[in-house]
Amino acid sequence: MSRIGYKEIDLPEGVEISQQGNIVTVKGPKGTLSREISPLIKMSVEGNVVKFDRDEDSNQVKMVHGTTRANVNNMVEGVVNGFSKTLKLVGVGYRAQFKGNKLILTVGYSQPVEMDKPEDVDIKVPDNTTIELSSINKQHLGDFAALVRAVRSPEPYKGKGIRYENEHIIRKEGKTGK
Repeated sequence: MSRIGYKEIDLPEGVEISQQGNIVTVKGPKGTLSREISPLIKMSVEGNVVKFDRDEDSNQVKMVHGTTRANVNNMVEGVVNGFSKTLKLVGVGYRAQFKGNKLILTVGYSQPVEMDKPEDVDIKVPDNTTIELSSINKQHLGDFAALVRAVRSPEPYKGKGIRYENEHIIRKEGKTGK
């Protein structure tokens, strides 16, 4: 049974939600998001409350029920508050720059790595070793943050690499040389 799928979403003031076929559109103070939902899930808006229901009780439909509700809730939260992630560069000589529409990472390769900025993700580099990403779309933000982190993932011996701000890297002991 999906517990999350049956939870109601309370719409904050200034947020409008509409559905045309399987496309759900959420408008709020920070922007507009649209997403296609499964035809197996029925969405209903009653005043400032959004409810989700399903007809079948198969495992597949139960999974889609909870996921659909979580995705729409993230859309509502995104247009009201937005989402953000902070990445830290750890290593001697590792640094980041943001010029024009490109994020330039110098992380120990022979050439700097240049990444194009996605249109709905904002990038700020307050200092050489910090990258702040923000967006109203949680999925696009997480995907881009994962791409940046994958340029130089943290290694377990010295901890060098690109990591999320509060990420804990499990360190390994090196060879003792005996």
